[in-house]
Amino acid sequence: MTELELKYGCNPNQKPARIFMENGELPLEVLNGKPGYINFMDALNSWQLVKALKKATGLPAAASFKHVSPAGAALGLPLTDVERRIYFAPEGELSPIACAYIRARGADRLCSFGDWAALSDTCDADTARFLALEVSDGVIAPGYTDEALEILKTKRKGGYNVVKIDPDYAPAPIERRNIFGITFEQGYNDLAIDEKMLENIVTENRDLPQEAKHDMLLALITLKYTQSNSVCYVKGGQTLGVGAGQQSRIHCTRLAGNKADIWWLRQHPKVLGLQFEDGIRRPDRDNAIDLYISEEHDDVLAEGVWQNTFKVKPDVLTEEEKKDWIAQMSGVTVGSDAFFPFDDNVERAFKSGAKYIAQPGGSIRDDQVIATADKHDMVMAFTGMRLFHH
Repeated sequence: MTELELKYGCNPNQKPARIFMENGELPLEVLNGKPGYINFMDALNSWQLVKALKKATGLPAAASFKHVSPAGAALGLPLTDVERRIYFAPEGELSPIACAYIRARGADRLCSFGDWAALSDTCDADTARFLALEVSDGVIAPGYTDEALEILKTKRKGGYNVVKIDPDYAPAPIERRNIFGITFEQGYNDLAIDEKMLENIVTENRDLPQEAKHDMLLALITLKYTQSNSVCYVKGGQTLGVGAGQQSRIHCTRLAGNKADIWWLRQHPKVLGLQFEDGIRRPDRDNAIDLYISEEHDDVLAEGVWQNTFKVKPDVLTEEEKKDWIAQMSGVTVGSDAFFPFDDNVERAFKSGAKYIAQPGGSIRDDQVIATADKHDMVMAFTGMRLFHH
């Protein structure tokens, strides 16, 4: 048995704490810092996600985790000029794994604040330099270049958490956990999510291009490692919004949809035209943008808050402008970890540009849900597999 002693558990009063293997060696190595209990929970869940994404798509993958659910996940596809601007990406050519993490973190920058990063491929200098500029707790990857490791060791006054994991490690087929002193046991969820799960298309529209297939796989694999109930919106190989841990499916759909709307609103010309004061920190920019486009904070510009943030007082982004802009969003994929019990989920997804839906099916109202998808000319695949994660 090998073990790693931790400072405390989920909270400072929960001592002692450790991670350990009953048989064999731990499949990971701490290269820098001193990760905590929640850090390792995020690290191990996020690593499974990016490893599965790489296997399913053949592309480098990254995830940004917070509190045992992904704030974002993405594939290593090139960044557009607009994405570079809204994600604060550096100029010049970037490696695929760096693009993957920039997109994973960038889609929901507020939720990614203080995240745990996961990389399917070796962490290179491009990725490390971007990580060094962000508020992040740590990173897990199968390896690190010498330059990348040196960059990361300078972060957080030398205390940034860097974990290397054995990419060939496979867990035992049975997993156990204790709750209130009682041991639970179940088979490890080794369900392979691949394109075969997308073959049962139940709508009249059956046109499912390869890009949409990748987006469906990304949505489903993200959901597999998201606290349930959960719904995920995806476009262009990156999550736009993850709705996690809600008791009602429609609330998951609304939460994720609202995040997707914010992602799209960040590309509005008025938002792209915001002029920030010199030297403003990235989190402050993120918060200012969120306040600017949030319907609850239209009056923020009248309160003088802008004086410490913007060089020039921006024009208000009106509700009508937001509505018109959101109406232009299209080509979005929506995944659900369990069936849609009512068609209100489809209607809400459509408002955020949903064209493709992947869900298990199996509701007594499947016909109603399919009819609503047909009404909006959507493509819906029934996977037949639930993806609850707790």
